[in-house]
Amino acid sequence: MTYRVVQWATGAMGKSCLRAVIDHPDLELAGLYVYSDSKAGRDAGDIARRDPTGVFATKSIDDILALDADVVIHCPLLRFPYDAHDEDVCRLLESGKNVIALNNYFHPASISPAYAAKLEASAKKGGVTLVGAGINPGFIAERVAAMASGLCLDIDSIYCREVFDCLGMPNPDYVFGVMGMGSDPASIDLKDGKLARLFTDMYRQPVGALAERLGVTLDRIEADHQVTLAPEDIEARAGIIKAGTVAATNWQLHGIRNGERFITHSVNWVMGKNLPGYEDAKHWKVSIRGLPGVTIDMNLDEPENTTAKTKSEQYSAAAVVSQAIPHVVAAAPGLYQLPIANWREHLTAP
Repeated sequence: MTYRVVQWATGAMGKSCLRAVIDHPDLELAGLYVYSDSKAGRDAGDIARRDPTGVFATKSIDDILALDADVVIHCPLLRFPYDAHDEDVCRLLESGKNVIALNNYFHPASISPAYAAKLEASAKKGGVTLVGAGINPGFIAERVAAMASGLCLDIDSIYCREVFDCLGMPNPDYVFGVMGMGSDPASIDLKDGKLARLFTDMYRQPVGALAERLGVTLDRIEADHQVTLAPEDIEARAGIIKAGTVAATNWQLHGIRNGERFITHSVNWVMGKNLPGYEDAKHWKVSIRGLPGVTIDMNLDEPENTTAKTKSEQYSAAAVVSQAIPHVVAAAPGLYQLPIANWREHLTAP
């Protein structure tokens, strides 16, 4: 079966997803949405460094809504507030297009039941499905930790940690704005500031999704965010991180059960792994304490024998969203959680 796909946005992750769609024999590119004037009107193949596709990028959401397509891969940059893209997503759903999102909608009920109900209503109005399908959120806690829990007779606690080195990220607006790097620590409100609200809403969703998969009722989900300051000036690709400013953020959420921390999800973005506490960190760590305990250390390895500048995390994100397409198209209208098990058999091997 061939699936008609719209790619929404072409940042680093979005462009990798676009290439995956163009390259895959089971996927047909139906449309391309972009934000910049410099990309509008260009052939998608030109943007993706592929052969011409005959599909031209547009900045008009009305153009996208009018298309006949099975699914939209929604990959815009994060914006303040976290729900800034909801209006566009609801319009896409109501036009009859399934939506797979890279940065949101992993477990909307963890934000609030009312928030989930609004999104579900748009999906059901269009007769389609909405799902979040990133790497983290979307994979580590919701699937890797959930699968590993099957090795345990009893579970005392689950801890998931990501450490991502951001030294090579190229976009200054994203690094210094959305990520908060180089900020004066006195200016960051880690409880109710715009960064804290954004990442609390984002990373509380893996906690809620994992609890639901385990059949556990949480008392609440609480934030415990922290920052690490640069001990000296750090030269990053996006610019200089001055000594004494934020050089690492730890966006950490705890799922509380019976008054104690049962699930912890800790996302650490760092400007170099020589910062204190990050020297020997793996990309991901899943630690389950129970009968028995389980520890999983995971790294993404950069691909070999290629001259492409695409990074391992970009390939992984493209893999997750593209392989989700058959599940999402087949799912009942509404909100959806991707299965834990491997689903590669649903798409022909590229």
